[in-house]
Amino acid sequence: MRAVNLPLTSRTELPTAERIVVKVGSSSLTAPDGRLDLSAVHHLVQVLADRRAAGQQVVLVSSGAIAAGIMPLGLPGKPKDLATAQATASVGQGLLVARYTEAFAYHGRRVGQVLLTAEDLIRRTNYANAQRALERLLTLGVVPIVNENDTVATDEIRFGDNDRLAALVSHLVRADALVLLTDVDGLYDGPPSRPGTRLIREVRAGADLAGVEVTGRGSDIGTGGMITKLDAASIATGAGIPVVLTSAANIAPALAGEEVGTWFAATGRRKSARRLWLAHAAQVRGRLHLDAGAARAVTDGKRSLLAAGVVGVDGDFEAGDVVELVGPDGVVARGLTAYGAAEIPHIMGKSSHQFVDDFDQHPRAVVHRDDLAQVRPRRRR
Repeated sequence: MRAVNLPLTSRTELPTAERIVVKVGSSSLTAPDGRLDLSAVHHLVQVLADRRAAGQQVVLVSSGAIAAGIMPLGLPGKPKDLATAQATASVGQGLLVARYTEAFAYHGRRVGQVLLTAEDLIRRTNYANAQRALERLLTLGVVPIVNENDTVATDEIRFGDNDRLAALVSHLVRADALVLLTDVDGLYDGPPSRPGTRLIREVRAGADLAGVEVTGRGSDIGTGGMITKLDAASIATGAGIPVVLTSAANIAPALAGEEVGTWFAATGRRKSARRLWLAHAAQVRGRLHLDAGAARAVTDGKRSLLAAGVVGVDGDFEAGDVVELVGPDGVVARGLTAYGAAEIPHIMGKSSHQFVDDFDQHPRAVVHRDDLAQVRPRRRR
Protein backbone atom coordinates (compact mmCIF):
# COMPACT_ATOMS: atom_id res chain seq x y z
CA MET A 1 0.00 0.00 0.00
CA ARG A 2 1.30 3.45 -0.94
CA ALA A 3 2.44 5.67 1.94
CA VAL A 4 0.60 8.98 2.11
CA ASN A 5 2.24 12.35 2.67
CA LEU A 6 0.88 15.05 4.95
CA PRO A 7 -2.09 16.89 3.39
CA LEU A 8 -1.25 19.79 1.09
CA THR A 9 -1.85 23.02 2.94
CA SER A 10 -2.25 25.36 -0.04
CA ARG A 11 -2.76 25.27 -3.77
CA THR A 12 0.84 26.37 -4.36
CA GLU A 13 1.91 22.89 -3.21
CA LEU A 14 -0.17 21.15 -5.87
CA PRO A 15 2.74 20.77 -8.34
CA THR A 16 4.58 18.75 -5.66
CA ALA A 17 1.73 16.25 -5.19
CA GLU A 18 2.81 12.72 -6.02
CA ARG A 19 -0.65 11.48 -7.01
CA ILE A 20 -3.71 13.42 -8.16
CA VAL A 21 -7.21 12.57 -9.33
CA VAL A 22 -8.75 14.79 -12.00
CA LYS A 23 -12.45 14.63 -12.77
CA VAL A 24 -13.90 16.12 -15.95
CA GLY A 25 -17.61 16.37 -16.69
CA SER A 26 -19.55 15.80 -19.89
CA SER A 27 -20.24 19.50 -20.38
CA SER A 28 -16.48 20.16 -20.56
CA LEU A 29 -15.95 17.52 -23.26
CA THR A 30 -18.84 18.18 -25.63
CA ALA A 31 -19.52 20.77 -28.29
CA PRO A 32 -22.82 22.72 -28.38
CA ASP A 33 -24.28 20.21 -30.86
CA GLY A 34 -23.64 17.33 -28.44
CA ARG A 35 -20.66 15.84 -30.25
CA LEU A 36 -17.49 14.95 -28.40
CA ASP A 37 -15.20 17.99 -28.61
CA LEU A 38 -11.84 16.55 -29.68
CA SER A 39 -10.03 19.82 -29.12
CA ALA A 40 -11.18 19.79 -25.48
CA VAL A 41 -10.04 16.18 -25.11
CA HIS A 42 -6.62 16.94 -26.57
CA HIS A 43 -6.16 20.05 -24.41
CA LEU A 44 -6.93 18.05 -21.25
CA VAL A 45 -4.66 15.18 -22.28
CA GLN A 46 -1.80 17.55 -23.13
CA VAL A 47 -1.85 19.00 -19.61
CA LEU A 48 -2.17 15.63 -17.88
CA ALA A 49 0.60 14.14 -20.02
CA ASP A 50 2.86 17.04 -19.05
CA ARG A 51 2.13 16.41 -15.36
CA ARG A 52 2.85 12.70 -15.85
CA ALA A 53 6.16 13.59 -17.53
CA ALA A 54 6.95 15.76 -14.50
CA GLY A 55 6.64 12.71 -12.27
CA GLN A 56 3.06 12.99 -11.00
CA GLN A 57 0.78 9.97 -11.09
CA VAL A 58 -2.60 10.87 -12.56
CA VAL A 59 -6.00 9.20 -12.39
CA LEU A 60 -8.63 10.65 -14.74
CA VAL A 61 -12.30 10.24 -13.81
CA SER A 62 -14.09 11.12 -17.03
CA SER A 63 -17.75 11.48 -17.85
CA GLY A 64 -18.82 11.62 -21.48
CA ALA A 65 -19.75 8.07 -22.47
CA ILE A 66 -23.43 8.85 -22.98
CA ALA A 67 -22.61 12.17 -24.66
CA ALA A 68 -20.19 10.43 -27.02
CA GLY A 69 -22.85 7.91 -28.04
CA ILE A 70 -25.66 10.37 -28.79
CA MET A 71 -24.58 11.44 -32.28
CA PRO A 72 -23.48 8.00 -33.61
CA LEU A 73 -26.91 6.63 -32.67
CA GLY A 74 -28.73 9.59 -34.20
CA LEU A 75 -30.47 10.50 -30.95
CA PRO A 76 -31.94 14.01 -30.55
CA GLY A 77 -30.42 14.46 -27.09
CA LYS A 78 -29.68 12.81 -23.78
CA PRO A 79 -31.75 9.61 -23.36
CA LYS A 80 -34.61 9.79 -20.90
CA ASP A 81 -35.12 6.09 -20.21
CA LEU A 82 -32.63 3.76 -18.53
CA ALA A 83 -32.39 1.16 -21.32
CA THR A 84 -31.57 3.74 -23.99
CA ALA A 85 -29.10 5.47 -21.69
CA GLN A 86 -27.35 2.14 -21.08
CA ALA A 87 -27.20 1.39 -24.81
CA THR A 88 -25.90 4.88 -25.58
CA ALA A 89 -23.22 4.53 -22.91
CA SER A 90 -22.18 1.18 -24.37
CA VAL A 91 -21.59 2.75 -27.78
CA GLY A 92 -20.10 5.96 -26.43
CA GLN A 93 -17.70 4.44 -23.89
CA GLY A 94 -15.69 2.70 -26.59
CA LEU A 95 -15.48 5.90 -28.63
CA LEU A 96 -14.49 7.95 -25.58
CA VAL A 97 -11.68 5.61 -24.52
CA ALA A 98 -10.47 5.31 -28.12
CA ARG A 99 -10.07 9.09 -28.24
CA TYR A 100 -8.21 9.12 -24.92
CA THR A 101 -6.00 6.21 -26.01
CA GLU A 102 -5.08 8.01 -29.21
CA ALA A 103 -4.47 11.36 -27.50
CA PHE A 104 -2.30 9.96 -24.71
CA ALA A 105 -0.39 7.73 -27.15
CA TYR A 106 0.69 10.88 -29.01
CA HIS A 107 2.53 11.81 -25.79
CA GLY A 108 3.91 8.31 -25.28
CA ARG A 109 1.48 7.40 -22.51
CA ARG A 110 -0.70 4.33 -22.07
CA VAL A 111 -4.19 4.36 -20.59
CA GLY A 112 -6.32 1.72 -18.91
CA GLN A 113 -10.10 1.72 -18.77
CA VAL A 114 -11.65 1.17 -15.33
CA LEU A 115 -15.45 0.99 -15.19
CA LEU A 116 -16.98 0.98 -11.73
CA THR A 117 -20.47 0.61 -10.35
CA ALA A 118 -21.65 1.54 -6.89
CA GLU A 119 -21.67 -2.19 -6.19
CA ASP A 120 -17.88 -2.19 -6.54
CA LEU A 121 -17.57 0.20 -3.61
CA ILE A 122 -20.51 -1.18 -1.63
CA ARG A 123 -19.04 -4.68 -1.35
CA ARG A 124 -15.80 -4.83 0.61
CA THR A 125 -14.26 -7.53 -1.61
CA ASN A 126 -14.97 -5.54 -4.77
CA TYR A 127 -13.60 -2.40 -3.09
CA ALA A 128 -10.32 -4.12 -2.30
CA ASN A 129 -10.09 -5.53 -5.83
CA ALA A 130 -10.65 -2.09 -7.37
CA GLN A 131 -8.01 -0.62 -5.07
CA ARG A 132 -5.44 -3.25 -6.06
CA ALA A 133 -6.16 -2.88 -9.78
CA LEU A 134 -5.81 0.92 -9.74
CA GLU A 135 -2.64 0.75 -7.67
CA ARG A 136 -1.07 -1.71 -10.11
CA LEU A 137 -2.01 0.41 -13.13
CA LEU A 138 -0.33 3.44 -11.54
CA THR A 139 2.85 1.57 -10.63
CA LEU A 140 3.03 0.35 -14.25
CA GLY A 141 2.97 3.96 -15.45
CA VAL A 142 -0.55 3.72 -16.88
CA VAL A 143 -3.07 6.56 -16.69
CA PRO A 144 -6.34 4.98 -15.45
CA ILE A 145 -9.47 6.36 -17.12
CA VAL A 146 -12.30 5.80 -14.64
CA ASN A 147 -16.01 6.11 -15.33
CA GLU A 148 -19.21 4.79 -13.87
CA ASN A 149 -20.29 1.68 -15.73
CA ASP A 150 -23.47 3.23 -17.10
CA THR A 151 -24.15 0.19 -19.27
CA VAL A 152 -25.01 -2.01 -16.28
CA ALA A 153 -25.75 0.56 -13.56
CA THR A 154 -29.38 0.90 -12.51
CA ASP A 155 -31.40 3.70 -11.01
CA GLU A 156 -31.59 1.77 -7.74
CA ILE A 157 -27.85 1.43 -7.23
CA ARG A 158 -25.55 3.98 -8.85
CA PHE A 159 -23.29 6.87 -7.94
CA GLY A 160 -25.61 9.28 -9.76
CA ASP A 161 -22.75 11.51 -10.86
CA ASN A 162 -19.02 11.21 -11.36
CA ASP A 163 -18.23 13.94 -8.81
CA ARG A 164 -19.02 11.60 -5.92
CA LEU A 165 -17.27 8.75 -7.72
CA ALA A 166 -14.15 10.93 -8.08
CA ALA A 167 -14.12 11.71 -4.36
CA LEU A 168 -14.34 8.02 -3.50
CA VAL A 169 -11.68 7.11 -6.06
CA SER A 170 -9.41 9.79 -4.55
CA HIS A 171 -9.59 7.95 -1.25
CA LEU A 172 -9.37 4.56 -2.95
CA VAL A 173 -6.01 5.44 -4.54
CA ARG A 174 -4.85 7.55 -1.56
CA ALA A 175 -4.47 10.65 -3.74
CA ASP A 176 -2.81 13.82 -2.51
CA ALA A 177 -5.41 16.06 -4.18
CA LEU A 178 -8.62 16.01 -6.21
CA VAL A 179 -9.26 18.44 -9.07
CA LEU A 180 -12.88 18.86 -10.16
CA LEU A 181 -13.26 20.37 -13.64
CA THR A 182 -16.55 21.91 -14.65
CA ASP A 183 -17.90 24.56 -17.03
CA VAL A 184 -17.51 27.48 -14.59
CA ASP A 185 -14.23 28.81 -13.25
CA GLY A 186 -14.96 28.15 -9.57
CA LEU A 187 -17.51 28.39 -6.79
CA TYR A 188 -19.49 31.63 -6.69
CA ASP A 189 -21.66 32.88 -3.85
CA GLY A 190 -24.63 32.92 -6.24
CA PRO A 191 -25.46 32.14 -9.90
CA PRO A 192 -22.35 33.21 -11.87
CA SER A 193 -24.52 34.94 -14.48
CA ARG A 194 -26.06 37.24 -11.87
CA PRO A 195 -24.34 40.63 -11.59
CA GLY A 196 -22.48 41.17 -8.35
CA THR A 197 -21.77 37.54 -7.51
CA ARG A 198 -18.35 36.82 -6.08
CA LEU A 199 -15.86 34.04 -6.79
CA ILE A 200 -14.92 32.26 -3.56
CA ARG A 201 -11.17 31.68 -3.68
CA GLU A 202 -10.80 29.44 -0.62
CA VAL A 203 -13.01 27.27 1.58
CA ARG A 204 -11.32 26.23 4.82
CA ALA A 205 -14.38 25.46 6.94
CA GLY A 206 -18.11 24.96 6.55
CA ALA A 207 -18.69 28.53 7.72
CA ASP A 208 -17.09 29.76 4.50
CA LEU A 209 -20.10 28.38 2.61
CA ALA A 210 -22.69 30.23 4.70
CA GLY A 211 -25.06 32.12 2.41
CA VAL A 212 -23.78 30.51 -0.78
CA GLU A 213 -26.57 29.85 -3.32
CA VAL A 214 -26.14 26.77 -5.46
CA THR A 215 -28.46 24.73 -7.64
CA GLY A 216 -28.66 21.01 -8.23
CA ARG A 217 -29.14 21.23 -11.98
CA GLY A 218 -26.17 20.59 -14.23
CA SER A 219 -25.96 20.84 -18.01
CA ASP A 220 -28.35 19.14 -20.41
CA ILE A 221 -25.69 16.51 -21.15
CA GLY A 222 -24.27 16.00 -17.67
CA THR A 223 -25.86 14.66 -14.50
CA GLY A 224 -24.32 16.84 -11.83
CA GLY A 225 -24.50 20.45 -10.74
CA MET A 226 -22.64 22.59 -8.24
CA ILE A 227 -24.29 20.78 -5.32
CA THR A 228 -22.72 17.49 -6.44
CA LYS A 229 -19.36 19.27 -6.61
CA LEU A 230 -19.77 20.51 -3.04
CA ASP A 231 -20.83 17.04 -1.88
CA ALA A 232 -17.73 15.57 -3.52
CA ALA A 233 -15.53 18.25 -1.98
CA SER A 234 -17.03 17.50 1.44
CA ILE A 235 -16.32 13.78 1.09
CA ALA A 236 -12.74 14.34 -0.05
CA THR A 237 -11.74 17.11 2.35
CA GLY A 238 -13.34 15.27 5.26
CA ALA A 239 -11.02 12.36 4.41
CA GLY A 240 -7.92 14.59 4.37
CA ILE A 241 -7.80 15.24 0.61
CA PRO A 242 -7.81 18.89 -0.57
CA VAL A 243 -9.83 19.84 -3.63
CA VAL A 244 -9.52 22.38 -6.44
CA LEU A 245 -12.71 23.29 -8.29
CA THR A 246 -12.29 25.16 -11.57
CA SER A 247 -13.07 25.07 -15.29
CA ALA A 248 -11.51 22.63 -17.75
CA ALA A 249 -9.96 25.64 -19.50
CA ASN A 250 -8.02 26.37 -16.30
CA ILE A 251 -6.59 22.90 -15.84
CA ALA A 252 -2.98 23.91 -16.63
CA PRO A 253 -2.73 26.89 -14.22
CA ALA A 254 -4.68 24.93 -11.59
CA LEU A 255 -2.20 22.05 -11.61
CA ALA A 256 0.65 24.57 -11.65
CA GLY A 257 -0.60 25.89 -8.31
CA GLU A 258 -1.82 29.23 -9.61
CA GLU A 259 -4.72 31.05 -7.97
CA VAL A 260 -7.54 29.93 -10.22
CA GLY A 261 -10.84 28.43 -9.16
CA THR A 262 -11.69 27.53 -5.58
CA TRP A 263 -9.39 25.74 -3.13
CA PHE A 264 -11.07 23.49 -0.54
CA ALA A 265 -8.66 22.78 2.29
CA ALA A 266 -8.58 19.36 3.92
CA THR A 267 -10.72 19.48 7.06
CA GLY A 268 -10.39 15.93 8.37
CA ARG A 269 -7.83 13.20 8.77
CA ARG A 270 -7.29 10.32 6.40
CA LYS A 271 -9.98 7.74 7.05
CA SER A 272 -9.55 4.02 6.86
CA ALA A 273 -11.08 2.48 3.77
CA ARG A 274 -13.58 0.80 6.05
CA ARG A 275 -14.85 4.06 7.57
CA LEU A 276 -15.09 5.86 4.22
CA TRP A 277 -16.93 2.86 2.82
CA LEU A 278 -19.36 2.98 5.72
CA ALA A 279 -19.91 6.73 5.45
CA HIS A 280 -20.29 7.17 1.70
CA ALA A 281 -20.41 3.93 -0.27
CA ALA A 282 -22.14 1.19 1.69
CA GLN A 283 -25.73 0.32 0.87
CA VAL A 284 -27.99 1.25 3.77
CA ARG A 285 -30.57 -1.37 4.75
CA GLY A 286 -32.43 0.43 7.53
CA ARG A 287 -32.46 3.08 10.23
CA LEU A 288 -32.05 3.17 14.00
CA HIS A 289 -33.55 6.19 15.75
CA LEU A 290 -31.60 7.46 18.76
CA ASP A 291 -32.40 9.73 21.66
CA ALA A 292 -30.37 12.92 22.06
CA GLY A 293 -27.97 11.40 24.58
CA ALA A 294 -27.12 8.43 22.36
CA ALA A 295 -26.66 10.71 19.34
CA ARG A 296 -24.13 12.78 21.31
CA ALA A 297 -22.39 9.63 22.57
CA VAL A 298 -21.72 8.23 19.08
CA THR A 299 -20.68 11.60 17.62
CA ASP A 300 -19.03 13.82 20.22
CA GLY A 301 -18.11 10.93 22.50
CA LYS A 302 -17.22 8.48 19.70
CA ARG A 303 -18.76 5.70 21.76
CA SER A 304 -20.61 2.55 20.80
CA LEU A 305 -24.39 2.62 20.41
CA LEU A 306 -26.09 0.74 23.23
CA ALA A 307 -29.64 -0.57 23.27
CA ALA A 308 -30.65 1.98 25.90
CA GLY A 309 -30.25 4.82 23.41
CA VAL A 310 -32.36 3.30 20.62
CA VAL A 311 -35.94 4.59 20.43
CA GLY A 312 -37.10 3.27 17.05
CA VAL A 313 -36.24 1.14 14.03
CA ASP A 314 -37.09 1.26 10.30
CA GLY A 315 -36.35 -1.22 7.54
CA ASP A 316 -35.76 -4.92 7.07
CA PHE A 317 -32.15 -5.81 7.82
CA GLU A 318 -30.02 -8.54 9.30
CA ALA A 319 -27.15 -8.49 11.77
CA GLY A 320 -24.06 -7.25 9.93
CA ASP A 321 -25.97 -4.94 7.58
CA VAL A 322 -25.28 -1.21 7.34
CA VAL A 323 -27.84 1.09 8.98
CA GLU A 324 -28.16 4.82 9.43
CA LEU A 325 -28.21 6.22 12.94
CA VAL A 326 -30.73 9.05 13.20
CA GLY A 327 -30.76 11.51 16.09
CA PRO A 328 -33.35 14.19 16.86
CA ASP A 329 -31.71 16.50 14.28
CA GLY A 330 -31.18 13.98 11.50
CA VAL A 331 -28.68 11.33 10.37
CA VAL A 332 -25.49 11.40 12.46
CA ALA A 333 -23.68 8.20 11.49
CA ARG A 334 -23.74 4.87 9.71
CA GLY A 335 -22.64 1.55 11.08
CA LEU A 336 -22.79 -2.22 11.07
CA THR A 337 -25.57 -3.43 13.33
CA ALA A 338 -25.08 -6.41 15.61
CA TYR A 339 -28.83 -7.15 15.63
CA GLY A 340 -31.46 -7.71 12.97
CA ALA A 341 -34.50 -5.47 12.57
CA ALA A 342 -36.76 -8.08 14.18
CA GLU A 343 -34.60 -8.16 17.33
CA ILE A 344 -34.32 -4.42 17.90
CA PRO A 345 -37.86 -3.78 19.29
CA HIS A 346 -37.25 -6.33 22.05
CA ILE A 347 -34.02 -4.72 23.28
CA MET A 348 -34.31 -1.01 22.52
CA GLY A 349 -34.47 1.31 25.49
CA LYS A 350 -33.15 -1.33 27.89
CA SER A 351 -30.27 -0.51 30.19
CA SER A 352 -27.49 -3.05 30.70
CA HIS A 353 -29.04 -4.14 34.01
CA GLN A 354 -32.47 -4.59 32.41
CA PHE A 355 -30.89 -6.52 29.55
CA VAL A 356 -29.25 -8.95 31.96
CA ASP A 357 -32.47 -9.32 33.99
CA ASP A 358 -34.63 -9.94 30.90
CA PHE A 359 -32.31 -12.10 28.82
CA ASP A 360 -29.83 -13.48 31.38
CA GLN A 361 -26.86 -12.34 29.29
CA HIS A 362 -24.70 -9.28 28.94
CA PRO A 363 -25.66 -7.04 25.99
CA ARG A 364 -23.58 -6.48 22.90
CA ALA A 365 -23.34 -2.97 21.54
CA VAL A 366 -26.03 -2.48 18.91
CA VAL A 367 -23.33 -0.80 16.79
CA HIS A 368 -19.76 -0.99 18.05
CA ARG A 369 -17.68 2.18 17.79
CA ASP A 370 -15.18 0.36 15.55
CA ASP A 371 -18.04 -0.21 13.10
CA LEU A 372 -19.25 3.43 13.11
CA ALA A 373 -18.61 6.27 10.67
CA GLN A 374 -19.92 9.76 11.27
CA VAL A 375 -21.86 11.36 8.43
CA ARG A 376 -21.90 15.04 7.61
CA PRO A 377 -25.29 16.43 6.69
CA ARG A 378 -25.56 17.17 2.97
CA ARG A 379 -26.65 20.47 1.49
CA ARG A 380 -30.28 20.58 0.46
CA ARG A 381 -30.96 20.37 -3.24
